[in-house]
Amino acid sequence: MSPGRRAQRRGIAAALLAAVFLGSAPIFGKQAYAVGMSPIALAAWRTLLAAAGLWLVYALIGRKYFYIYPVGLIGCVAAGAINGFGSLLYYTGLQRVDAGVGQLVYSLYPIFLVMLLRLDGHRFSNLTLVRVILAILAVGLLMQTGSDPVDLTGLGLMLGAGLAYALHLSIGQRVSYEMPAQTLTLYTLTSMAVVVSAAQLIAGWTPVPDAAWQSTIGLALVTVCSRLAMFLGVKRLGSLQTALIGITEILVTLLLALTLLNEALSVRQWIGAVILISSLLLIGREPTPGGSLRRRSRAREAVTSPSSTIATGSK
Repeated sequence: MSPGRRAQRRGIAAALLAAVFLGSAPIFGKQAYAVGMSPIALAAWRTLLAAAGLWLVYALIGRKYFYIYPVGLIGCVAAGAINGFGSLLYYTGLQRVDAGVGQLVYSLYPIFLVMLLRLDGHRFSNLTLVRVILAILAVGLLMQTGSDPVDLTGLGLMLGAGLAYALHLSIGQRVSYEMPAQTLTLYTLTSMAVVVSAAQLIAGWTPVPDAAWQSTIGLALVTVCSRLAMFLGVKRLGSLQTALIGITEILVTLLLALTLLNEALSVRQWIGAVILISSLLLIGREPTPGGSLRRRSRAREAVTSPSSTIATGSK
């Protein structure tokens, strides 16, 4: 098997692993809410624990991942700050809607990512417009739980979180060309921790209820593992392909919500879920912008800086 093929398979495995971890996140969140944890406190504590744990692990066995160049640090700070803001939207929205419905709406982020990448030099195709229409139809169906509407504010917050996640993926793809995924994860998570901790200080710092520690620590572990796996996938596959594989997190969340939280979807919501998954899978019918971005980036490096090309090839 060629090195390129091995790298691709490892990227696929990493993206699938990230999807499993991300799919379990809303379940831990709901469990923490059930014992009195507030959304902002949950976002702050899980990110602080995740970042602190990663610094400790690297200090013991991976100090080489501490090195980062200034421009890369700026990119990590930008991606982390955006994702930190998005996590505040996510966990606030999650408190207002069912875990399964919230994750389905949040999972529109691959479509947002396509739009962001298209703004970077790619045209919108007719198929992209069809996917957007299908996604809007799916959200409309997901807004109904029997005869009672789902909290619109909660859905809006989850949509905003998905947009922030897509933007942070797009930035992460560019930064990942020049540094290991482990370094990218460390400084992105640290920047996230700063943003959510500032929000918690403004809201009023609150301790973790004793009964919520298990869920909070579990969520912190999920956060670290999902970010490491996700950025490994982004580095090997590009942000869009990683997001496409990440669609499977919807199935993980729905399965866990049905079995652990006793949540249920109405017939219309199941139809909406199928339409949403279909609209996301249709992205694979188009050329992947992420690959074009990688080729353009490498071409620029080869023309502008031979030393930069050597450095990139040595990673």
